[in-house]
Amino acid sequence: MRRRRYPSDTTNAEWVLIEPLLPTPACDTSRGGRPEKHPRREIVDAIRYVVDTGCKWRALPADYPPWRTVWGFMARWAACGVIGQIRDHLSGRIRRNLGKGPRAVATVIDSQSVKAAETVSKATRGYDAGKKINGRKRHLVVDTRGLPLLVMVTPADLHDSAAAKEVLFRLRLMHPEITIVWADSAYAGKLVDWAKHHLNLTIKPVSRPKDASGFVVLPRRWVVERSLAWMMHARRHARDYERLVQHSETLITWAAITLMTRRLARKGATPNWTRKVAEHFTVDDRQPA
Repeated sequence: MRRRRYPSDTTNAEWVLIEPLLPTPACDTSRGGRPEKHPRREIVDAIRYVVDTGCKWRALPADYPPWRTVWGFMARWAACGVIGQIRDHLSGRIRRNLGKGPRAVATVIDSQSVKAAETVSKATRGYDAGKKINGRKRHLVVDTRGLPLLVMVTPADLHDSAAAKEVLFRLRLMHPEITIVWADSAYAGKLVDWAKHHLNLTIKPVSRPKDASGFVVLPRRWVVERSLAWMMHARRHARDYERLVQHSETLITWAAITLMTRRLARKGATPNWTRKVAEHFTVDDRQPA
């Protein structure tokens, strides 16, 4: 094991959180398989390094596993739903620590347009005339505490109300307990009736006061704005570099996972949980969906 030397590396307390949620190595299953050459913690640290620093995959420091190996794990875990499971388990644990139920029933939605690099194809990018940005748009759904529930990436020229149908449909499938979604005025109009009729979701637009000037903190909406700012702390997300939108969604989720593990591992934040964390996960929880 290499020495922990980068700010993005997992601490022991963070690794206790993440390790039980990763899929069982093939060599430990009944079907068998080749033993993994590199420790899982090194793979996770390498992914977090790319997200935190914004470096190219090929520019990974030499003390990490080969970049192709790291990228392969990132893509496979994303494809089988492991990253989403980790996100949901961590957000549920934070909510329980705050005295809330593990699953949210009220959410907030918003979008963010970012420029795309030359590695992004023409088919997955567009021009947002309102923001004057040529790139992609990130649609984020969070609970009332700002914890991420869903992220979806689209071309920037897709209007929020059009993308929201797919976002809310995915949200309903993943979180059937949700009943209300707060949003800005871009999600008003026919979308409100559509969501109520087809998904049994209540959309409540929060509009900016007509007599307001300059910056105004809007009820409910400020929560998702803060979450988008949290994601931008990871330099990889200052611009979209990923060829595939699903990989862009995955790395945004990794930024959220890092924020949540650091919050849970903060000294004194959750007493005695590090010793008992494995007891809260069954064998089925560790398997990919």
